[in-house]
Amino acid sequence: MTALPSILHEPIQALLDEGDALFDQGTFDAALDRYLQAFELLPPQVERWEAATWLLTAIGDTYFQMGEWQNGRQALEQARQCPQGAENPFILLRLGQCELELGRPDAARELLKQAFLLGGDEVFEDEEDKYRAELSR
Repeated sequence: MTALPSILHEPIQALLDEGDALFDQGTFDAALDRYLQAFELLPPQVERWEAATWLLTAIGDTYFQMGEWQNGRQALEQARQCPQGAENPFILLRLGQCELELGRPDAARELLKQAFLLGGDEVFEDEEDKYRAELSR
C-alpha cells in the first residue's frame, strides 16, 4: 500500500468529500462525476494506492444505487485488487449484491457469505432482506 503524494491527496480528498455530500443527498449522477474526476487524478498503477480503494468503492456503490449493476460490479472488482479491498466486507457485500441483480446467484452467495464472515450481521443492517436471505441458500 502506498500513500498518495501530498500534492494529489488534497484535491482527491476534496472531490471525494463533494461526491459523498452529493451521494448523501441522493444526487447520484453528480456524486459519480466527482468520484470519477478524483479517480482520474490518481497516478498510474491505480491498484497501488489506498485512495483507489475508497474511490472505486464509492464509484461501485453509486452505480449500485443507480441500478447500473454491471458498472458497479466492474468498479468493485477493481476495488478488490486495491489495498485492503479483498477483505473489505462492504466491497464484498456490494459486489455480491451486483452479482445477484445480474442474475448470478452462485457468485452472489459466495461474496455475500464472505462479507458476512468478515463483517458480521451488521454489514447487512441497512440492506434489503433478500440479500441476507441468500446466506441460508
